[in-house]
Amino acid sequence: MTDTASTAIRSWDERDDAILDSLVWRSLTTTHAPLSEGGDLARRFDPQVAGFVAIADTSPEAWAALADLVGPGEIVLLSAGGTIEPPAGWGGEVGGHGYQMILDGLTLSREEDERIVPLTATHVPQMLALVEVTQPGPFRRRTIELGDYYGVFADGELIAMAGERLQTPEFTEISAVCTRPDARGQGLAAALTRHVANGIIVRGQRPILHVAEHNHNARRVYERLGFVVRRRLQFVAARTPA
Repeated sequence: MTDTASTAIRSWDERDDAILDSLVWRSLTTTHAPLSEGGDLARRFDPQVAGFVAIADTSPEAWAALADLVGPGEIVLLSAGGTIEPPAGWGGEVGGHGYQMILDGLTLSREEDERIVPLTATHVPQMLALVEVTQPGPFRRRTIELGDYYGVFADGELIAMAGERLQTPEFTEISAVCTRPDARGQGLAAALTRHVANGIIVRGQRPILHVAEHNHNARRVYERLGFVVRRRLQFVAARTPA
């Protein structure tokens, strides 16, 4: 029997709702500022790291600053707790909704899962190949620089992984949770999510994650681990004015 123990999760603060509703902007202007480009009104990740962009507010000046930052006719990825409505001249590309989930309680294992190993830059080709097969969401060659990543190998091949993406001093997002189709059913996604969450809690942060609205199986896995839905979010890919 596995020896387990509960651990304290960072308590909720009255300012946390504002942080999570503008998570990309907060990440770009705090923890991940060294990996970002832009100014006081609009920022984006280095394109080799991630495709997310954010604006400080919804003013015309902020939208104009974003268009200037990324250039004409470019597709940008935005997410927000409210409705995203690009101004006139912008093109709507792909839109959808998902759920932002926050860890409410987690039982940590004192035993190490020997299947799980850290991933480094040398593993990026295998990580990109796994993402191509499983499509967990955007992942680029330098995405690994956003946080800690872990994987499970079989016969020298990466078959499952999970890691960290958006971060603020208070929260870290668990992302890129994926398992090769022929390796599913072994509990790898749950084990990797738990492992990443453990590390986040130890740092004094609170784990969060995002799941597509239609991905009911993943949501059930996360709920069994102690995650609860905080709110529904909108995700939009929009094209800057030509």
